[in-house]
Amino acid sequence: MADAMLLARQAASMRPVSAPYPPKTAALGGVPSINPDVPICAVFLVLYIIAACSHMTILQINQHRKHKFIMSGMMFGYCMSRIVTMIMRIVWATRPMNVRIAIAANIFVFAGVVLLFVVNLLFAQRIVRACHPHSGWHPFFHWIFVAIYAWIPVTLVMLLISVIQSFYTLNANTKRIDRDIQLYGQTAYAFISFLPIPMIILGLLVPRKTRVEKFGHGRFRTKIYALTTTTILLCLGACFRLGTNFAGGERPRTDPASYQSKAYFYVFNFVVELVVIYLYLVLRVDKRFFIPTGSHQAGDYLRRDDYYTRKARGEVTDPNAEAKVSPGDMILSEEEVFDDLSRDELERMTSSQDVEKGYEADEAKVPSDAAQRALDSGTATVMSRSLVAIPPVAHTPNERIAEMRATEEEGQ
Repeated sequence: MADAMLLARQAASMRPVSAPYPPKTAALGGVPSINPDVPICAVFLVLYIIAACSHMTILQINQHRKHKFIMSGMMFGYCMSRIVTMIMRIVWATRPMNVRIAIAANIFVFAGVVLLFVVNLLFAQRIVRACHPHSGWHPFFHWIFVAIYAWIPVTLVMLLISVIQSFYTLNANTKRIDRDIQLYGQTAYAFISFLPIPMIILGLLVPRKTRVEKFGHGRFRTKIYALTTTTILLCLGACFRLGTNFAGGERPRTDPASYQSKAYFYVFNFVVELVVIYLYLVLRVDKRFFIPTGSHQAGDYLRRDDYYTRKARGEVTDPNAEAKVSPGDMILSEEEVFDDLSRDELERMTSSQDVEKGYEADEAKVPSDAAQRALDSGTATVMSRSLVAIPPVAHTPNERIAEMRATEEEGQ
């Protein structure tokens, strides 16, 4: 009898007397502890600080060059949100019974990745507009994206309200509604994270009426590979979070499922996002996905608005700017410009360019009327014959060199 009274007294002392209340259901990652969560969060914290400094450095350098690329700022903002997430999780590990810290930590886990979804959508939008300039810049397509961009913050606000409210109520029906809202929000974000893939597929498979309007630096196919890879990674994380909430969201806190462990939490939340953010950094998406400032219609992507073009127009006034430019800033090769053409089209275009260059190079050697009459009468010297020779329709560089050598041998 005494033992029963003692247990009842302990249970009453552990029961929260006021809101916020600790959750009764299991969640992905559970409640953090000093070991192993603090060392893991410290490593992630350092990695996110490095990524934040790198993206901010790129943003500042580009702003100095008048190279507008707001996505670098968005990636910096994402890194900063994850830095706060790691700090809050470390604090929560040292104070596991503080429910208010738990609320703040969960809010930042939900909020950070949204910025990466928006970045990928912006990249996908540029791919579609490059492949199909007229339909990509159509007002209907524009307003669809405006609706998606408005839908994202509205869903985020709903998610945050439902998470906070679930800690401040004991009503079963209210908790059920909060869970439904969270499931809706995670489903919406899984869909948004996947959206760039069908956009890329449609952009590539739908027959084009015009040539691809290349933008930025680097090969167009590399842009597609990079965007597809990051989209798959972000979608993988979003779908895993959604699946665990559907399958184990109502399990008791004392009996979490194996897929709700800390390892899965860190891998599918932060590891995949770190891979994406560092992939953006290594691939220099600020160059590859750059478009001319003020682009708003078909054909605007063809304008060159990079550093070297502005310098040629006399718009670069910083005398030290040249030293700050790496070789990767240079305009890239002909293959990167024409890599959407077939082999036959590329050969025909190259052949026509060689003919034009041949005539331009030999234009000064075309004989005058008097020189032509001298040639016809045989009075011109051998040297003059070589000088006034009319350039043939040639054509590859090797053939052109061989013909020049043959001309010199005839002169000797």
